[in-house]
Order: sequence, then C-alpha cells, then structure tokens
Amino acid sequence: MKNLTSTKGCLLAIVLFVSALMNFDSAQAQTNPRIRNIILVHGAFVDGSGWQAVYHQLTEKGYHVSITQQPLTSFEADVTAVQRVIDQQDGPCLLVGHSYGGAVITIAGNHPKVAGLVYIAAHAPDEGESEADNGKKYPSAYKSLIKGADGFDMIDPQRFPADFAGDLPIQQARFMSISQMPVADKAFHAIIHQPAWKTKPSWYMVAQADRIINPDLERLYATRARSKVVKEIPGGSHSIFASHPKAVADLVVTASEQAGTFQP
Repeated sequence: MKNLTSTKGCLLAIVLFVSALMNFDSAQAQTNPRIRNIILVHGAFVDGSGWQAVYHQLTEKGYHVSITQQPLTSFEADVTAVQRVIDQQDGPCLLVGHSYGGAVITIAGNHPKVAGLVYIAAHAPDEGESEADNGKKYPSAYKSLIKGADGFDMIDPQRFPADFAGDLPIQQARFMSISQMPVADKAFHAIIHQPAWKTKPSWYMVAQADRIINPDLERLYATRARSKVVKEIPGGSHSIFASHPKAVADLVVTASEQAGTFQP
C-alpha cells in the first residue's frame, strides 16, 4: 500500500512539473514572442538570389522566409511586387531591404501586416525625398554607373566587383556583374510619401566601405529613423547582404524579437 501511495505521489509530482514547465514556456512565448515571417527585398542591379545565404541562416532557425523578385521597371511596380508577397503572409512580418530595396520597403512597409523594417546598407528616404537627391547630398564613391539610351541604368561590368562587391570572392563578384538586372532610372527619382519608418520600428546595418551609398548617408538614415539597433560592418562593401549573411541574419533575429509584440 505504501508503494502504491509513493508511486501515485511520484506521478502527481511529474504531472505538476510538466504542467509548470508548459506554463513557463507559454509565459515565455507571450513575454518574448518573435515575428516568424521574414520578407527579403533585393536592391537595384541584383535579384533575390543574392539572399540565398541569409535565407539558409534564417530557415535553419525556424523562420518562414519569402524572397521578392521585383521587376525594377518602376518604383510603383516594385512596391506592388513586395506588397503582393506581404499579402501572402499568414500573420505579421518583417521587411528586410537592401540598397534601393530600402526605399521600396519604406513605402511597402505601411501595409498593416508589417511589424518592422530592417535596412541593410539601404536607402530610407523621408517625406518628399528621393534616393537620387539624397545621393547628391552625400556623394558616393563609385563612378561606374552607365545610363542607357532606353532609360535603364546598369553598372559597368568591369568595375562592378570593386564598386559593388569589394568584399566578395572575385569570381562571385564577376558573376554578379554579368548577371545584373538593369534598373529604370526613374525608379531612383521616385518621391517618397508617408515613410513607414515614422510609424514602424526599424533596424539598420551600415557598410563602412560602401562605395554605392555613402556610409554617412546610411548613418543619417539610421539616426533619423531612430533605429533600435545600428550595426556597422568594418570593411563591408555594398554587398554585405551576400558577404556577411550571418551578421545580417543575426540582426533580423534581433528585430524579430524586439518587434514581437506587434499586433496587426
């Protein structure tokens, strides 16, 4: 009889322990939820494939990651392409934009499902600004832009590795140079209205050796948006989205935790 009583006592203790553990996990999830849906938005002259390493980093951590393929034919078309992916999400999401993609998420981020914005060496214009005009105020180092007679721009393939991807292996940089996507020049001159970073939290990564966007302009964007975390990458080129995937993924994870209380 004593053995039976002892066994019941042990079982009760185990049940209480498991119940307490489940309640603790539930409380932790409520106090520290994460945004699980991540949308990666590429910039000018490249496409979504450049996010591959970041994609793997995030999916291995259990995130649901989507990658946009905006056409780069106009700013409006690019915003629409990103909004289309946002619509497909089953809950709140984070937008992660690189370069020109930062201007795109600055508008697309007004979507009610967007919980926050992560800028990776990206433009974040204010009301009435364009990235082209901001670039004139903070001149960049590169001189390799080629403006086509058809209204589409590209970067001189011979100078692309040094200007755009200085910290990537040379073979990878050369491949990016010949597979680059031409961009409608008018997209860079789009005037921003109702920038989402004024109402949504943001995080920023600065590429200290960026030749495409002046690093001081990147710092201005981060400061003006009151980004919760500003991470600087020493020696980072404009291609930090590809050359420093772990650092990018880590910043996205931080953003997902800090934005976790968002309710759409």
